[in-house]
Amino acid sequence: MTEWYSCLGVGTLAVLLILGTPFVAVVGGIILAGLKIWKGSSARQRQEEEARLIQELYRGLSRMEERVEALETLLLERERKREGLR
Repeated sequence: MTEWYSCLGVGTLAVLLILGTPFVAVVGGIILAGLKIWKGSSARQRQEEEARLIQELYRGLSRMEERVEALETLLLERERKREGLR
């Protein structure tokens, strides 16, 4: 029994792969977009999620600012001690 693709030439297979891959990607993208719209959250839920993410970013940046200030203090103290020893 021969395989179904044995009757196709190399050129035909190449064309099918070259044209078929983008086609599958586009169709898949359309399906994913449709699912997102169909199962999408309401505008209020999206706003709440955005607000939560912004708050998390703000908290993270505030902690990072505190750490940088602490490191600056440590470096300045170390530099002062070195100058005092000279």
